[in-house]
Amino acid sequence: MDELRELFRQAADHAADYRRSLPERPVGVPVDQAALNRAFAVPLPAAPTPPEQVAELVAAAGPGLVATAGPRYFGFVVGGASPAATAADMLAAGWDQIAFNAVTSPAAVAAGAAAGTWLKELLGIPPSASVGFVTGGQAANTAGLAAARHQVLADAGWDVERRGLLGAPPVRVLAGAERHATVDRSLRLLGLGTDAVREVPAGPQGAVDPAALAAALRERGPGPTIVCLQAGNVNTGASDELRTACDLVHRHGGWVHVDGAFGLWAAAAPTTRHLVDGIEAADSWACDGHKWLNLPYDTAFAFCARPDTHAAAMSYAAAYLVGSGGVPAGADLTAESSRRARGFAAWAGLRELGRDGVAALVERCCALARRFADGLAAAGFEVVNDVVLNQVLVGFGDDADTDRVVAAAQADGTCWVGGTTWRGRRLMRISVSNATTTEVDVDRSVAAITRLASGAT
Repeated sequence: MDELRELFRQAADHAADYRRSLPERPVGVPVDQAALNRAFAVPLPAAPTPPEQVAELVAAAGPGLVATAGPRYFGFVVGGASPAATAADMLAAGWDQIAFNAVTSPAAVAAGAAAGTWLKELLGIPPSASVGFVTGGQAANTAGLAAARHQVLADAGWDVERRGLLGAPPVRVLAGAERHATVDRSLRLLGLGTDAVREVPAGPQGAVDPAALAAALRERGPGPTIVCLQAGNVNTGASDELRTACDLVHRHGGWVHVDGAFGLWAAAAPTTRHLVDGIEAADSWACDGHKWLNLPYDTAFAFCARPDTHAAAMSYAAAYLVGSGGVPAGADLTAESSRRARGFAAWAGLRELGRDGVAALVERCCALARRFADGLAAAGFEVVNDVVLNQVLVGFGDDADTDRVVAAAQADGTCWVGGTTWRGRRLMRISVSNATTTEVDVDRSVAAITRLASGAT
């Protein structure tokens, strides 16, 4: 067997062994960060090191790996990459393709186009929309809001790509009080700034109040307006009333961007589709693949109902960049030129699941979240949100007690859960997003949290 084949085989074997260990592996345990740093911080050798050193990487990294791909990791709305998607990502690394355009990799562009078509079918997004493959919700929100900035200023007679923002008509941004923080960072990166935001009050579960949105739209009258809506509140899982909100915004000549990092996947399942009714009426959408779709980190999607606007906001040209122009694709729709071929893993992962498999994944995670909530409520703890998707918020008394339980759970290793602050309270935040999570995993985690809470209060 030649050396390259043996090297790749060893790496694949290590990866497979790690994945097989996840069902029983401690999810997260205290780490001696200084020792971990020392394991990596060896002197740079003067002479070349044989590529077989992958075993040394495994030894150095092992103590610091968190089982984020495992069935009892319930933090940050993270799914574990599926087998087919992982294998495709390994091939993508081996092929080392540049997904800039169809000249640098015809296969990467073709896979992305096919996967994008499937994604739009699953999510209820118009088939004519463009799809840019990006790193995560931050990049997807930035691309969508860049398109929004382009169009609302063009409608006002201003070419922002040529003239910039100095002297431009002011852009009003309406966004819910409980929007994700990446929306604000996107506004900063795009030069609009967070002062442009007019916060719209949220209802009991964190969704935008439609009456308050209507009032905010009337408040200033006509002018360049972007409205940021949400599918899946980062704490509660609640979605805005998208159909009503889109109708209101469009009557005022505005652009609707939907941050649907995980909640947009509700559209893919019959029992949850009603939660995002009207999603097709928006103008741009952001969605993650490494959350509920269980694709490898980092995979996400920026959709836009107006492909030409999307490309005008994000693309660029240079004399040496052959193959660009025509139908927008590849780097025309993202802020990255040096792009990994994320479409291969998306294509393989979607085929592995199929339409019914994606729906079953969403519905199963929602059912497991309800099981989590019911189990902790039965143990005497307070579930403070309506569990409509995969998010559960739990209180364990006062803020200090809740933080102690969260810290104890993270140190215990049975499962990993996060902490958050919602409506002025510290709470445990549980996100069920992994395709391999079972009822046994949930019950085991509920038992561990109950045991730890009894000792912490």
